[in-house]
Amino acid sequence: MPIEPTEQQQPTAHGPVEVRRSDRRRRTVSAYREGDRTIVLIPARMSKAEEQRWVTAMLDRLAAKEARRTAPGGDAALTERAERLSQRYFEGRAKPGSVRWVTNQNTRWGSCTPAEGTIRLSHRLRVMPEYVVDYVLCHELAHLLVPGHGPDFWRLLESYPRTERARGYLEGVAAAARLPEDTDDEEV
Repeated sequence: MPIEPTEQQQPTAHGPVEVRRSDRRRRTVSAYREGDRTIVLIPARMSKAEEQRWVTAMLDRLAAKEARRTAPGGDAALTERAERLSQRYFEGRAKPGSVRWVTNQNTRWGSCTPAEGTIRLSHRLRVMPEYVVDYVLCHELAHLLVPGHGPDFWRLLESYPRTERARGYLEGVAAAARLPEDTDDEEV
């Protein structure tokens, strides 16, 4: 079996930590919560010092992730917001299974997996006006009802009154990101 017997760490502020070493694992380290315990998966070849550094780092990452989900404006608030928008603009028919902020979307504002009912919004939207965030949420909610971007999809999205304004805002942000940076030392 590739996973060696587990090692119990001292209880932390995050509860007990269990480290599992694996011969199959080469470079990656991962962690997750299992009840009141945290499980950290590491390569078997890792030294005790590396193990301790990674356990600390993974506990910090999990705590940050959990804080984002429960904080005002976090995933729970985003889910409630999506439910309100669904009620208001789609008669409650768009029912997401999960709605969350993600940091790995740098070329999209949002994404939806209709089969799973998951909606993900780019963290870059957090600093934008609320009507823009609402538009992206409505766009992804509409995908729960109509996959693709055909005429039926756009007709459905017309129910959100600030669609054109929000799309223009996002197009402006995207265009500005492609502009060369200004330099102060250039003469005009």
